[in-house]
Amino acid sequence: MKSSTKDQAEGTFHQVKGKVKEVAGKLSDNPKLEAEGTAEKIAGKVQGKIGKVKKVLEK
Repeated sequence: MKSSTKDQAEGTFHQVKGKVKEVAGKLSDNPKLEAEGTAEKIAGKVQGKIGKVKKVLEK
């Protein structure tokens, strides 16, 4: 698997995982878990964008 595709896939995974944590934090009234989820979701978006940039640069 190309590194760009891997970055995009991992980025999507982290976005979903972050969203789950964020919702779980809201439901359980746990601001720390909610913040972790938000941070992980943002990190996933960044990783996905890095994968897109790598894909463009490979061409």
